[in-house]
Amino acid sequence: MTSLTTFDLPIAGMTCASCAGRVERALRKLPQVANASVNLASEQARIEAPEDSLAQLIAAVEGAGYQVPSAPLELAIEGMTCASCVGRVERALAKQPGVLAVSVNLASEQAQLRVSPRLDPEPLLKAVADAGYGASLVNLEAPEPPAADRRLQRERWHLLLALVLAAPLVLPMLLAPFGLHWMLPAWVQFALATPVQFVLGARFYRAAWQALRAGAGNMDQLVAIGTSAAYGLSLYQWAVTPAGQAPALYFEAAAVIIALILLGKYLESRAKRQTSSAIRALQALRPDQALRLRDGREERVPLSALALGDRVLVKPGERFPVDGRVLEGQSHADEALISGESLPQAKQPGDAVTAGAINGEGRLLIETTALGAETVLAKIIRLVEDAQAAKAPIQKLVDRVSQVFVPAVLLIALATLLIWLSLGASLATALLNAVAVLVIACPCALGLATPTAIMAGTGVAARHGILIKDAEALEVAHGVTAVAFDKTGTLTSGTPRIVHLLAVDGDEAQLLQLAGGLQRGSEHALAKAVLDACSERALSLPEVADSQALAGRGIAGQIDGRRLALGNRRLLDDNGLQPGELAEQAQQWEAEGRTLSWLLEQSPEPRVLGLFAFGDSLKAGAAEAVERLKASGIDSHLISGDNRGSCAAVADALGIAAVHAEVLPADKAGLVGELKRSGVVAMVGDGINDAPALAAADVGIAMGSGTDVAMHAAGITLMRGDPRLVPAALDISRRTYAKIRQNLFWAFVYNLVGIPLAALGLLNPMIAGAAMAASSVSVVSNALLLKTWKPRQEEERP
Repeated sequence: MTSLTTFDLPIAGMTCASCAGRVERALRKLPQVANASVNLASEQARIEAPEDSLAQLIAAVEGAGYQVPSAPLELAIEGMTCASCVGRVERALAKQPGVLAVSVNLASEQAQLRVSPRLDPEPLLKAVADAGYGASLVNLEAPEPPAADRRLQRERWHLLLALVLAAPLVLPMLLAPFGLHWMLPAWVQFALATPVQFVLGARFYRAAWQALRAGAGNMDQLVAIGTSAAYGLSLYQWAVTPAGQAPALYFEAAAVIIALILLGKYLESRAKRQTSSAIRALQALRPDQALRLRDGREERVPLSALALGDRVLVKPGERFPVDGRVLEGQSHADEALISGESLPQAKQPGDAVTAGAINGEGRLLIETTALGAETVLAKIIRLVEDAQAAKAPIQKLVDRVSQVFVPAVLLIALATLLIWLSLGASLATALLNAVAVLVIACPCALGLATPTAIMAGTGVAARHGILIKDAEALEVAHGVTAVAFDKTGTLTSGTPRIVHLLAVDGDEAQLLQLAGGLQRGSEHALAKAVLDACSERALSLPEVADSQALAGRGIAGQIDGRRLALGNRRLLDDNGLQPGELAEQAQQWEAEGRTLSWLLEQSPEPRVLGLFAFGDSLKAGAAEAVERLKASGIDSHLISGDNRGSCAAVADALGIAAVHAEVLPADKAGLVGELKRSGVVAMVGDGINDAPALAAADVGIAMGSGTDVAMHAAGITLMRGDPRLVPAALDISRRTYAKIRQNLFWAFVYNLVGIPLAALGLLNPMIAGAAMAASSVSVVSNALLLKTWKPRQEEERP
């Protein structure tokens, strides 16, 4: 019978007894639930169900129309050495009341939890301690604690001491092939090996005992048993060998194995720090203080003293301490580590600036618009941390293997010992072969294979302006077969401009001047396009009198004694005018999906003066993005609510064959669902109306220039509105997933090949120790190769 666990879930949204009854009935409908009771006063549900049924319980509550509120919590875990340790910490935390979800990452040595609000973390820390590990709360606002540096330095000194003590023991073996046969006295070997075994190797005994006490297995048990057997065999041989004869000792095997494993752990720790370099680089961008301007006085204050609306001075070369809006000054900002844009961005009054960016040549006065955890930089750090702490679905296979790995290896080692003895081998031979099995079988590589690749991949992606929200999005994105693009704001700039104009008398400059005069002071998007066109041509604008907005038609005014009007086709009808010679051109531009505006003279004599066609300009790189997707075998689709002519014009310009025009926002998600029947679909958008489609897609990709709603619904956020980052995001996903598969392949093959060789007596225990250390280092080093990745457009940039 499956053992049951009692869950206490907080429930939000209940208002009366019928709500409580509804939640209770929804929970009791689940076949695995033995009992469920819901308390309206405490807003909690107490449920008896199997340990692995939490996800179904939460889904049942949400399916009934209520929520299970949660808060994030991160713990730093000390003492984990392999995948088995990860599983043990996860199980210990998952059993605690109030823990809704938990994911432990061996590479970052952190546990990421979703817990009930206001949960006391002390029981969680104690649960980790009872499982045999150390735990502490992670300070999300502080950079990585110096404890990690101290631990790495301590590991380095332990390694150097172990190598110095083990070197004399292995030296005779190295000299033997050259005809130099000599042996250290037994007491010297004992004196050298003992501190390595019990002082420098004490970490393995402690971790092994803690795991044993918790009823679990880990790598440390294999190392402790294997080296203890070699050390103990040496003591036995020394004791039974008659005086005057040289005993067959194996102190060097025990000492060298520990030294090699310490070498592997040290190299592994160094490499793991490199995988988290992206987080440390982002954290280092945050200044500690700001120069606040108050009542005409400049004062240097800590960031915690700032409030929204405060005015902050940023001198040339300083980092922006907060998100803000420029009030005075002009400069450039280096936002490379935030958005991935390598070129400095011009900043002038009215422009937004981001905390962590470097101010260029000018002195700027900015008004604070976001502080602390609400800044863009803080949100980026949280996204990267969440992605690096999460588990990819493929990691579940490793978790299942790790639960049975150590017990299986212990049985294989015991069988190796007994079989060799039954075949007539000496105790020393049988024992050394069993030791080789224990030492070669290290689950470290399995535990590191996935998280190190994810950390390296998400880290390098973040440095180039691609934020991957979770490991699942990273894993799914590698298999994308079709990308659905929204049009406005995604492939186009989202800002209308004049794409065509035609004057009846042929004087386009005067036509533009008259239209600009009418639009002076207007905030309408089309008015801005007219004024921008006048500015580009350096045209002076005439004065306008008696300006009047014409509801649903346009605008009218008096210029140089002439009554003029600018607006849509209704203006022509109201004034009894016909398009005349402009009719054919107007029809053609309308077929292209352009928005038309007519400039006409109302008095002294009504007549048409000219025609303007407005359109949305394509983003730089949009055509290149579609071409790169096509080269990768990925189909592109255009999904937009705009008219067919406008969509067709954009699709033709970009080479997109599949066009879905005039799609209502509510129908976008359904269309994405239809596309998913043929493969894995990514949706790219930037607006609120794109959020349902982003959530419905296998992978949602939001433009960072868009709305927070879109970015929340997406699994990947592009910090720049550059469409070329879409194929780049899919590329880094493919490369990261390839690294995960490579790492897992070699980790599994290593054990599948190494354990039989050791059991057959074909591996010396010291060689097994070196191979074990090399396996972990090679897995992490392979993942670190991702750090050299760059989007193709940056590789091609001179």
